Amino acid sequence: MEYRPLTQEEIRILESRGCKAQDWDLITVAPEFDPSFVRNTSFYGEVRIGAFRKEIEVSKGFVKHSGIKSTTLRNVTIGDDCLIENIGNFINNYTIGDECYISNVNTIETTEGATFGEGNLISVLNEVGDGNVMLFDGLTSQLAALMVNHYRDKQLMKAILNLIRKEVEASVPDRGTIGNRVKVINTGEVTNTHINDDCEVNGACRLSDCSIKSIPEASVYIGSGVICENSIIYDGSSILNSVKLENCFVGEACKITNGFAAENSIFFANSFMSNGEACAAFCGPFSASHHKSSLLIGGMYSFYNAGSSTNFSNHAYKMGPMHYGILERGVKTASGAYILMPAQIGTFSVCFGKLMYHPDTRNLPFSYLIAYSDTMYLNPGRNLTTVGLYRDIRKWPKRDKRPTSGQKSIVNFDWLSPFSAGEILEGKKLLEKLRDASGEKVSNYNYHEYVIKANHLRLGIELYDMALRIYMGAVLKRHRIELPKSPIGTGKWNDLAGLLLPETEENRLIEDIKNGTIVDIYDILDRFNELHENYSEYRWTWTYRMILDYYNLETLTEEDAERIHEDYIIARRKWISEIRLDAEKEYALGDVDREVLDNFLSQLDQEIAFENENKYE
Repeated sequence: MEYRPLTQEEIRILESRGCKAQDWDLITVAPEFDPSFVRNTSFYGEVRIGAFRKEIEVSKGFVKHSGIKSTTLRNVTIGDDCLIENIGNFINNYTIGDECYISNVNTIETTEGATFGEGNLISVLNEVGDGNVMLFDGLTSQLAALMVNHYRDKQLMKAILNLIRKEVEASVPDRGTIGNRVKVINTGEVTNTHINDDCEVNGACRLSDCSIKSIPEASVYIGSGVICENSIIYDGSSILNSVKLENCFVGEACKITNGFAAENSIFFANSFMSNGEACAAFCGPFSASHHKSSLLIGGMYSFYNAGSSTNFSNHAYKMGPMHYGILERGVKTASGAYILMPAQIGTFSVCFGKLMYHPDTRNLPFSYLIAYSDTMYLNPGRNLTTVGLYRDIRKWPKRDKRPTSGQKSIVNFDWLSPFSAGEILEGKKLLEKLRDASGEKVSNYNYHEYVIKANHLRLGIELYDMALRIYMGAVLKRHRIELPKSPIGTGKWNDLAGLLLPETEENRLIEDIKNGTIVDIYDILDRFNELHENYSEYRWTWTYRMILDYYNLETLTEEDAERIHEDYIIARRKWISEIRLDAEKEYALGDVDREVLDNFLSQLDQEIAFENENKYE
């Protein structure tokens, strides 16, 4: 926008309306500037002011004409059609966009050396450890997971942090900015904070050294009583009701509310936090905490719902509309151990209201542990046929509130994938080895310090086999029968906070970062997107080899595919039948109403329609 000096007549009008300036020559205005919409305002330093042509909606159905009233401005640029009024202290060193409403705010200021929360190095998973995640505008769950998982690789960390610092130095503005159509009202202090277009801050206590991001389809709302320091808040998120954030990153479409307090923690993609606390927590996609007594500390979570201290897992709640499944990808502890379900590596039990992690069960996914006196009984694969798992598989994609253009963190919703199927395959082999070593005529099998009843071991093998046949058939429905185009995909797979990828490709990315092949931080993010786009082909490479090994084939023919498809239908119908039994058992216990059961069984009746859907695309 071009600005012009004030005319003498305009200066006279401004002074007659209670305005004063340290130096009127430093005040410039838009060509259409009308001084009659400015009163009781003091100007210091260089101030640029736009035109006042429109009315601004200050509340639903209530509009005021744009203008500036009862304000002190120093080194400020203001766009067109803003309404700025009742600033208790001052606005200092800020650029304000068009059509903003700023009212009843004490201070808005940029101080020397502000970075707006970017370049802030925090310690995740270890609350007293060295920093391992650097906050910046482009942070995603994948990049954060890469830093956290490999923080002991000093060469890698140095390279990543240098790339982020380079980006921060190039992109951080020299003073605070408030975008277009922003509303900041009834707020105490806004210091060294960037606020993007269409965001609203209403009743916050303090925003200090923060970046509030948005896109046109998803703005950010900061509500009453919020204190937010050294943090970044992303598209579509809302921070409400006296939340306290310090050294945090809040990703897309998250909601943090009701007095939740967090420090040195990161939240991604549709996470919901209420009442409790988080410290040094990595809350990946779809993490949730609802209770006042919940403390997420030093853990890595995703597809996870924390209960209270006496209700860690409300996983047992299944059909009821107000209940939530938990632990679909699960928890990673500070020591690197995982608590995961249903794609879990390892199992958990709840004993005296506390969750107990059992690392010796890492290779038995979807399992339960039950304590009787001093004996721990392992029930392998049992969770595969529960109503809770069935509901979880279908609910997560529906709960993704992010617009397509705002999905920066990658989330793969496949519950059966090379990552989970690989663990299931290992679990099946482990159970078969136990059976072969001890024979089939024993009543119990011992696995480390756990007891597996003979009938549970046999059922576990059957359930794992059922899941593998469902997986193979589902992949064959979505891929033509052909040789893999690339060897990429064989071997172990990893879950990088929502991105499912071959371990070889994660290692290749790490080497490219360390040897300098990657020279820009966004090249890493592009690589993540490329890996996600190639997921189908990589999955086919892994699955093709698995099919050959499972069915003892040398090559895969159409005739073989028909046989696998038949096995898939049998396995899938068995799966649905077992889930039906689980639902009827729950109803028999009196936990749900008949209408809820009937609605759920109606969903199961429709599952047969998926058996031939998308066959051989």
